[in-house]
Amino acid sequence: MSSPVLLRGGLSALMILIAPCAMAQLGPPGPPPVGVATVERQPMTQSYEFNGRIAATNSVSIVARVTAFLEKQLFVEGSDVKKGDLIYALERPPFQAAVDTQKAAVAQAQAQLDNANISLWRAQQLVDKAAGTQKAVDDALAAQRTSAAQLKSAQAQLETAQINLDYTEIHAPIAGRIGRTSVTVGNVVSPQSGALTTVISQDPMYVVFPVPTRQALELRTEYGDKGGFDAVKIRVRLPDGRMYGQTGKLDFANNTIGEDTDSLLMRGVIPNPVVGLESAGGVRLRELVNDEFVTVLVESAKPREVVAVPRAAILADQRGEFVYVLDQNNVARQRYVRLGQSTPETAAVVDGLTAGERIVVDGLQRVRADAPVTPEPTSPAVAASRN
Repeated sequence: MSSPVLLRGGLSALMILIAPCAMAQLGPPGPPPVGVATVERQPMTQSYEFNGRIAATNSVSIVARVTAFLEKQLFVEGSDVKKGDLIYALERPPFQAAVDTQKAAVAQAQAQLDNANISLWRAQQLVDKAAGTQKAVDDALAAQRTSAAQLKSAQAQLETAQINLDYTEIHAPIAGRIGRTSVTVGNVVSPQSGALTTVISQDPMYVVFPVPTRQALELRTEYGDKGGFDAVKIRVRLPDGRMYGQTGKLDFANNTIGEDTDSLLMRGVIPNPVVGLESAGGVRLRELVNDEFVTVLVESAKPREVVAVPRAAILADQRGEFVYVLDQNNVARQRYVRLGQSTPETAAVVDGLTAGERIVVDGLQRVRADAPVTPEPTSPAVAASRN
C-alpha cells in the first residue's frame, strides 16, 4: 500500500519542478496586436449645419380697395389658385352708376368744348374780315381753354370711377396657395378691414437661417475665392428627421450683423415640387410649408481632396485631439492633429498627418505611447467606415 502513495507523491513533486521551467520557456508577452490603417487622401463634402425656417418667395395679403358689401367668395380655403383668378366679388351697382354718371359728364364737357371751338373760329373769322374785335377773340379763346380743361377733369373722374368699379372684382395677384378668409359673404369690407386672406407662392421656396459671425467668416474664407454662392449648395433636414430630396442654392447674405444675435442672416432658394400624385381634398401636396422649422446644411458643391482617417482613430486629452502613428519599428508615437470638417465615420485632418503614414484605428485600449505594437488589418466595421 505504501508504493502507490510514494508514486503519487513523486509525480506531484516532479510537476512542481517542471511548471516553473515551462513558464520560463514561454517568456514575457509580445507587443499587443492592433488594427492599423494607412492614411489616405479622399474626397469629402464639407458641411455646415444651422437652424432655419422655410419662407415663401412671394406672400400677398389681399385687401379691399373700396367700401362695399362682399357678394361672393369664389375660392376654396387652402386651395391652389392661379394668377388672375377671381377670388372675391363685391357689390357693383353703385360703382357702375358712378361710371355711367361720369360718362355723361364727359359727353357734356365734350359738347361744350366743341361749341367753344366753333365760337373761337367765328370770332377769328370776323377779326380777319375787320368785322370783329380782338377782345371777342380773346374771350372766345379763354372759353375754349376752360371747356378743354373741364373735359380733361371729367375724363379723369370717369377713369377714377372705372378704377373703383374694377376694384369690386378682387383677383389673385400671384399663383400660390390661398389661406382662410377673414370676412364672410354679406359683410361690408373696406380698406380698413385688413387682410381678407393671404396668397402664398409654393415653388420655389426660400430657406432663411442665421449664421454666427465666426462661421460666416469661415464660409467667406473657404468659398470666397472658389465661386462664392455658386461654390456651395443647400440641403434641408425636415422636422421628422428625413433629408429633403431637393437641393438648393445660396442667393442672399444680409448686409449687416444682427446686434442681438451676433449672426448674419443668409437665405437659400430651393425647389418645392408637388409630391407625386398625392392630394388632400383636391389640393396638391408639397413637402415644404411656409414658416416650417428645418435644419439647413450648407455643403460644398464639389467634394475636396483631404487627408482623411477613420473617426475611431481620433482620441482626445486636455491638449487636444491626437492619433497613434506607427514608425518604421512599429512603435506607436502620439501625434496631435488639427481636425477640419468631419462626419460620424471620417475625420478630415487639416494638420499633423500626411498621406501614407500608418495609424492605429482598432485596439486603441491596448496601445501605450512610445511602446511597440503588432500591426494587423483593421476589423471589417472600421474598414467599411473608410469606404
